[in-house]
Amino acid sequence: MGVRLVVVDDHRLLAEALASALALRGHRVLAIGSPARTVGEAVIGRRPEVCLLGVAGPGGPDAFEPLRRLRRERPEIAVVVLGPVGEPGRVAAAFAAGAAGYVRSDERIEVVERAITRVRAGEAACAVEVLQGAFERLLRPVAEPDDDAVRLLRALTRREVQVLIRITEGQDTTAIAAGMGIAPSTARTHVQRVLMKLGARTRLEATATAARTGLLERITRT
Repeated sequence: MGVRLVVVDDHRLLAEALASALALRGHRVLAIGSPARTVGEAVIGRRPEVCLLGVAGPGGPDAFEPLRRLRRERPEIAVVVLGPVGEPGRVAAAFAAGAAGYVRSDERIEVVERAITRVRAGEAACAVEVLQGAFERLLRPVAEPDDDAVRLLRALTRREVQVLIRITEGQDTTAIAAGMGIAPSTARTHVQRVLMKLGARTRLEATATAARTGLLERITRT
């Protein structure tokens, strides 16, 4: 039996792609919203069982305020946050704000669907590797300077870092897809996420940002 869903993400294209994939799997998508702060508007007049909330921006103290507000106003809606997993504090903050689940933002649709099913049943949903990564960072913190390169690197997933490297090498979407062994549509999605997280409108601008902030140099050293 399908789940009644609202899908909200900081990136509209990603919200639409995720909604389409879930609809094909028999779920009923009631609304699509962007950016994440519009989640309250997306549920007005609707009765979703689950909300998928993609939060791609920096994990500051106000990052999950829309989630807290939604939980106060519509506590019957279970929320699954889609986001990066390299920051243990961010995962903890999402649950503290009222999330019922946390899934890696570039996770397979099957994993997202399992999280949806679990939170609708009243269970918590968080992949084992997400918890392991969070505890690993908490138990063995890495001392790093708080600069732009570190902030941007923390915002990018491992796959997005690989895509960024190929962008800086001048590869187009077709070449990125072929080189990484992924579908062109998946490559386009990764490219859009990289541009969004770097605050860039074009690939050239993303390359310039990576070079200017020292992000590219930091990536090549790791």
